[in-house]
Amino acid sequence: MTFHTEIDSPYGPLTLVAHDGALCGLYMTGQRHRPPEEDFGQRDDDLPCFAAAREQLAAYFAGELKQFTLELTLRGTPFQRSVWHELTRIPYGETRTYGQLADSLGNPRASRAVGLANGRNPVGIIVPCHRVIGAGGGLTGYGGGLDRKRRLLDFERAGALF
Repeated sequence: MTFHTEIDSPYGPLTLVAHDGALCGLYMTGQRHRPPEEDFGQRDDDLPCFAAAREQLAAYFAGELKQFTLELTLRGTPFQRSVWHELTRIPYGETRTYGQLADSLGNPRASRAVGLANGRNPVGIIVPCHRVIGAGGGLTGYGGGLDRKRRLLDFERAGALF
């Protein structure tokens, strides 16, 4: 069964989605590739995975948590899942380019495919796709919008919001 809840964040409301008791989605308002609302299932604010996500996200936004330890069920192609796994290895406050991610996956010519997989990340912030930048160091596409990406990167470099 699929369920969802909404939580507030410094970046606007976040919709958390769980399937069979594990977190499988974190979506921002106006996010590119956001599934239709009917795919989020019934609302249930009391699932244990939502409580854990709320707790860890609050600690992250307070500058107290640098790496999430939530159980995730990520649905995507094997390549997408390998990219998403690699994203979790980018340290808090650091960035990588699409090319560097492609290199770390053993396929240096796959930077464009890495970018497409990065854009389809279903669990933004927790799987830190905002930490990926262009080859020249500039901010490039982000499903949640470039302003949010900039704010997340600035936050991680500077510390807590509260």
